[in-house]
Amino acid sequence: MKRRVVITGLGPITSLGIGKDAFWKTLAAGKSGIRKISTFDTSHLRSQIAGEIQGFDPADYIDKKDAVTMDRVCHFSIAASELAVRDSGIQLERDAGIIVGTGLGGIITDDAQHQIFHTKGYRFVHPLTIPMSMYNASACHISQRFGVKGAGFTLSTACASGTHAIGEAYRLIKHGYADVNLAGGSEATLSQGIFTAWCAMRILSRRNDTPEQACRPYSKDRDGMVLGEGAGFVVLEELTHAMNRSATIYAEIVGYGSSYDASHLTAPDVHGQAMAMERAIREAEIEPEQVDYINGHGTGTALNDRVETETAKRIFGQRAYAIPMTSIKAQVGHTLGASGAIGLIASCLSLKDNLIPATVNYTEPDPECDLDYVPNTARKANLDVVMTNSFGFGGNNGVLLIRRFTQD
Repeated sequence: MKRRVVITGLGPITSLGIGKDAFWKTLAAGKSGIRKISTFDTSHLRSQIAGEIQGFDPADYIDKKDAVTMDRVCHFSIAASELAVRDSGIQLERDAGIIVGTGLGGIITDDAQHQIFHTKGYRFVHPLTIPMSMYNASACHISQRFGVKGAGFTLSTACASGTHAIGEAYRLIKHGYADVNLAGGSEATLSQGIFTAWCAMRILSRRNDTPEQACRPYSKDRDGMVLGEGAGFVVLEELTHAMNRSATIYAEIVGYGSSYDASHLTAPDVHGQAMAMERAIREAEIEPEQVDYINGHGTGTALNDRVETETAKRIFGQRAYAIPMTSIKAQVGHTLGASGAIGLIASCLSLKDNLIPATVNYTEPDPECDLDYVPNTARKANLDVVMTNSFGFGGNNGVLLIRRFTQD
């Protein structure tokens, strides 16, 4: 049994804004949420900037006595899921499902408690360290918040986690295992120990004096990615279920592809990425030339951007030069396990407004990245089919295809 699956609620929490309206307004305007990190000292580090969220208060969504027993990643997850449910206007039923993606789970708690252990001793380690840091904590808290008991699980596939979570939630509905799923990705990695580890990899931008201009996807002068924190959740519904309650439909998910590179732990691979794209296109039962826009992975690292460009050429041939491909990471940072979900939300809003957000900070064409990246200024366009890409460490690839909803 194959059923149609639509997106009816959007809940982004990003450095650009909280909620779909604030997020989309600043994204479309080409503004940046990248800034100097304020929560810990970075003066000794190579990189000192990130897409750090400001103005977020967990108490707006969670009782204070409960919030102190959760990691920041759970704060984001609960808030983003709440925003998605509010936006959808849905009353979640008990058999609704929850699928969450995260790359590192409650790593801030884990990092802090390790520091306490080594500086103060074992007696001072927080008794709730395990339930606060476990990867599935977000899904558990969301299920309790809404009282839902449907199929659910937590995925961790690095930067593809959010895309895989939404893709698997889509499949559950498509094949009749659920009517409604709440799905997305969440990440909170801005702690001193973990950020230092990222700096040690030598893949973060060092443009500390100009944070807003630091991340430069596809531009020849790119010098690395910028980390970000945040979450993105969506409400997915079987079409008839959505129409019976006169829900607003942002888009229809028509294809999902996943694959492994099976080649390298951190370096991307054209063959693996191409397999994920091909599988999404095949499931959508469309021709490659029907894709109007690609919300790219575009991290701003030399290798990633070049490989993604090469993959697009492999899949689309000469038409690749006519398909805009942009990256929003220059504005929100790389939110790792949340990035695919946030990218999907941006893609839904692109469809809604027929507007392609720009790849900001694009200053110098790269002969090896020679596609249309919509440099620096958003572009109006007639959009029908949008592809979103997520490619993560471990060779994990995830691709989603959404389409403007029609009843035909």
